[in-house]
Amino acid sequence: MAMERTVAVLVGSLRKDSFNRKTALALTRLAPANLKLGIVEIRGLTLYDQDHDAGPPVCWVEFRDAIRPADAVLFVTPEYNRSVPGVLKNAIDVGSRPYGHSVWAGKPAAIVSVSPGAMGGFGANHHLRQSLTFLDMPVLQQPEAYIGNAAALFDDKGEIANEGTRAFMTKFMAAFAAWIEKIRG
Repeated sequence: MAMERTVAVLVGSLRKDSFNRKTALALTRLAPANLKLGIVEIRGLTLYDQDHDAGPPVCWVEFRDAIRPADAVLFVTPEYNRSVPGVLKNAIDVGSRPYGHSVWAGKPAAIVSVSPGAMGGFGANHHLRQSLTFLDMPVLQQPEAYIGNAAALFDDKGEIANEGTRAFMTKFMAAFAAWIEKIRG
Protein backbone atom coordinates (compact mmCIF):
# COMPACT_ATOMS: atom_id res chain seq x y z
CA MET A 1 0.00 0.00 0.00
CA ALA A 2 1.32 3.45 -0.97
CA MET A 3 2.17 6.00 1.71
CA GLU A 4 -0.18 8.90 2.34
CA ARG A 5 1.16 11.94 0.50
CA THR A 6 0.18 15.58 0.80
CA VAL A 7 -0.14 17.55 -2.41
CA ALA A 8 -0.22 21.35 -2.48
CA VAL A 9 -2.46 22.50 -5.32
CA LEU A 10 -1.83 25.89 -6.92
CA VAL A 11 -4.60 27.30 -9.09
CA GLY A 12 -3.40 29.91 -11.56
CA SER A 13 -6.76 31.65 -11.86
CA LEU A 14 -8.12 33.90 -9.14
CA ARG A 15 -11.76 33.87 -10.25
CA LYS A 16 -13.92 32.03 -7.68
CA ASP A 17 -15.81 30.03 -10.31
CA SER A 18 -12.91 29.59 -12.73
CA PHE A 19 -12.66 26.46 -14.84
CA ASN A 20 -9.25 25.89 -13.27
CA ARG A 21 -10.56 25.97 -9.70
CA LYS A 22 -13.38 23.62 -10.72
CA THR A 23 -10.81 21.32 -12.31
CA ALA A 24 -8.60 21.40 -9.20
CA LEU A 25 -11.57 20.50 -7.01
CA ALA A 26 -12.58 17.71 -9.39
CA LEU A 27 -9.03 16.33 -9.33
CA THR A 28 -9.12 16.20 -5.52
CA ARG A 29 -12.18 13.96 -5.78
CA LEU A 30 -10.61 11.75 -8.48
CA ALA A 31 -7.24 11.31 -6.79
CA PRO A 32 -6.19 7.99 -5.31
CA ALA A 33 -7.05 7.67 -1.60
CA ASN A 34 -3.40 8.03 -0.51
CA LEU A 35 -3.15 11.55 -1.98
CA LYS A 36 -4.40 14.37 0.24
CA LEU A 37 -4.80 17.42 -1.96
CA GLY A 38 -5.32 20.93 -0.64
CA ILE A 39 -5.46 24.21 -2.51
CA VAL A 40 -2.88 26.75 -1.35
CA GLU A 41 -4.29 30.17 -2.13
CA ILE A 42 -2.16 32.69 -4.03
CA ARG A 43 -4.63 35.59 -4.19
CA GLY A 44 -3.15 37.48 -1.23
CA LEU A 45 0.52 37.26 -2.20
CA THR A 46 2.14 40.63 -2.70
CA LEU A 47 4.51 40.96 -5.62
CA TYR A 48 7.92 39.46 -5.07
CA ASP A 49 10.53 42.14 -4.32
CA GLN A 50 14.06 41.14 -3.32
CA ASP A 51 14.24 44.18 -1.04
CA HIS A 52 11.94 42.26 1.34
CA ASP A 53 13.96 39.03 1.54
CA ALA A 54 15.46 39.91 4.93
CA GLY A 55 12.06 40.80 6.40
CA PRO A 56 9.43 39.06 4.27
CA PRO A 57 5.75 40.02 4.41
CA VAL A 58 3.56 37.70 6.48
CA CYS A 59 1.78 36.49 3.32
CA TRP A 60 5.09 35.22 1.91
CA VAL A 61 5.98 33.42 5.13
CA GLU A 62 2.53 31.79 5.35
CA PHE A 63 2.68 30.73 1.69
CA ARG A 64 6.16 29.22 2.05
CA ASP A 65 5.09 27.47 5.26
CA ALA A 66 2.11 25.95 3.42
CA ILE A 67 4.26 24.62 0.56
CA ARG A 68 7.29 23.44 2.53
CA PRO A 69 5.71 20.33 4.18
CA ALA A 70 3.95 19.17 1.00
CA ASP A 71 5.24 16.00 -0.60
CA ALA A 72 4.36 17.22 -4.09
CA VAL A 73 2.76 20.09 -6.00
CA LEU A 74 -0.02 20.07 -8.57
CA PHE A 75 -0.33 23.16 -10.76
CA VAL A 76 -3.69 23.82 -12.43
CA THR A 77 -3.42 26.80 -14.72
CA PRO A 78 -5.10 28.72 -17.49
CA GLU A 79 -3.14 30.23 -20.34
CA TYR A 80 -2.77 33.99 -20.53
CA ASN A 81 -1.11 35.31 -23.67
CA ARG A 82 0.54 31.93 -24.40
CA SER A 83 2.09 31.74 -20.93
CA VAL A 84 1.27 31.36 -17.25
CA PRO A 85 -0.76 33.99 -15.42
CA GLY A 86 1.26 36.62 -13.57
CA VAL A 87 -0.23 35.60 -10.20
CA LEU A 88 1.06 32.04 -10.61
CA LYS A 89 4.50 33.21 -11.72
CA ASN A 90 4.62 35.52 -8.70
CA ALA A 91 3.76 32.60 -6.38
CA ILE A 92 6.56 30.57 -7.93
CA ASP A 93 8.98 33.47 -7.43
CA VAL A 94 7.91 34.01 -3.81
CA GLY A 95 8.44 30.31 -3.06
CA SER A 96 11.82 30.19 -4.76
CA ARG A 97 13.42 32.98 -2.76
CA PRO A 98 15.58 34.02 -1.05
CA TYR A 99 18.18 32.32 -3.19
CA GLY A 100 19.19 28.96 -1.73
CA HIS A 101 15.98 28.58 0.31
CA SER A 102 13.47 27.49 -2.32
CA VAL A 103 10.43 25.58 -1.04
CA TRP A 104 10.12 23.88 -4.43
CA ALA A 105 13.42 21.99 -4.74
CA GLY A 106 13.03 18.25 -5.17
CA LYS A 107 9.23 18.22 -4.97
CA PRO A 108 7.54 16.10 -7.66
CA ALA A 109 5.13 18.18 -9.73
CA ALA A 110 2.38 17.80 -12.27
CA ILE A 111 0.70 20.34 -14.51
CA VAL A 112 -2.86 20.48 -15.75
CA SER A 113 -3.62 23.36 -18.09
CA VAL A 114 -7.26 24.25 -18.66
CA SER A 115 -8.67 26.54 -21.31
CA PRO A 116 -11.98 27.29 -23.01
CA GLY A 117 -10.02 27.06 -26.28
CA ALA A 118 -9.23 23.92 -28.22
CA MET A 119 -5.48 23.89 -27.44
CA GLY A 120 -6.05 23.39 -23.72
CA GLY A 121 -3.44 25.85 -22.48
CA PHE A 122 -0.52 24.21 -24.31
CA GLY A 123 1.66 27.36 -24.13
CA ALA A 124 1.13 27.86 -20.39
CA ASN A 125 1.82 24.19 -19.70
CA HIS A 126 5.16 24.28 -21.50
CA HIS A 127 6.27 27.64 -20.11
CA LEU A 128 5.54 26.39 -16.61
CA ARG A 129 7.59 23.24 -17.25
CA GLN A 130 10.62 25.43 -18.01
CA SER A 131 10.38 27.22 -14.66
CA LEU A 132 9.81 24.00 -12.73
CA THR A 133 12.84 22.36 -14.34
CA PHE A 134 15.00 25.28 -13.24
CA LEU A 135 13.56 24.99 -9.72
CA ASP A 136 14.58 21.31 -9.51
CA MET A 137 11.02 20.01 -9.54
CA PRO A 138 10.76 16.70 -11.38
CA VAL A 139 7.64 17.13 -13.53
CA LEU A 140 5.37 14.26 -14.56
CA GLN A 141 5.95 13.79 -18.29
CA GLN A 142 3.18 11.35 -19.21
CA PRO A 143 0.31 11.62 -19.45
CA GLU A 144 0.26 15.29 -20.36
CA ALA A 145 -2.91 17.16 -19.40
CA TYR A 146 -4.14 19.87 -21.75
CA ILE A 147 -7.84 20.29 -21.02
CA GLY A 148 -9.59 22.24 -23.76
CA ASN A 149 -13.21 23.23 -24.26
CA ALA A 150 -13.53 23.89 -20.53
CA ALA A 151 -16.83 25.74 -20.83
CA ALA A 152 -18.52 22.43 -21.69
CA LEU A 153 -16.55 20.36 -19.17
CA PHE A 154 -18.67 20.68 -16.01
CA ASP A 155 -22.27 19.99 -15.08
CA ASP A 156 -24.29 22.37 -12.90
CA LYS A 157 -22.86 20.72 -9.73
CA GLY A 158 -19.23 21.28 -10.77
CA GLU A 159 -18.62 17.64 -11.65
CA ILE A 160 -16.92 16.62 -14.88
CA ALA A 161 -19.78 15.93 -17.27
CA ASN A 162 -17.86 13.89 -19.84
CA GLU A 163 -17.07 10.30 -18.84
CA GLY A 164 -14.01 10.16 -21.12
CA THR A 165 -12.53 13.27 -19.54
CA ARG A 166 -13.30 11.95 -16.05
CA ALA A 167 -11.56 8.66 -16.90
CA PHE A 168 -8.54 10.53 -18.28
CA MET A 169 -8.27 12.71 -15.17
CA THR A 170 -8.51 9.65 -12.93
CA LYS A 171 -5.71 8.02 -14.94
CA PHE A 172 -3.69 11.25 -14.72
CA MET A 173 -4.01 11.38 -10.94
CA ALA A 174 -3.02 7.71 -10.63
CA ALA A 175 0.06 8.40 -12.76
CA PHE A 176 0.88 11.41 -10.57
CA ALA A 177 0.58 9.27 -7.42
CA ALA A 178 2.99 6.74 -8.95
CA TRP A 179 5.34 9.57 -9.96
CA ILE A 180 5.36 10.94 -6.41
CA GLU A 181 6.27 7.49 -5.07
CA LYS A 182 9.02 7.08 -7.66
CA ILE A 183 10.58 10.45 -6.79
CA ARG A 184 9.97 10.45 -3.03
CA GLY A 185 10.73 6.76 -2.65
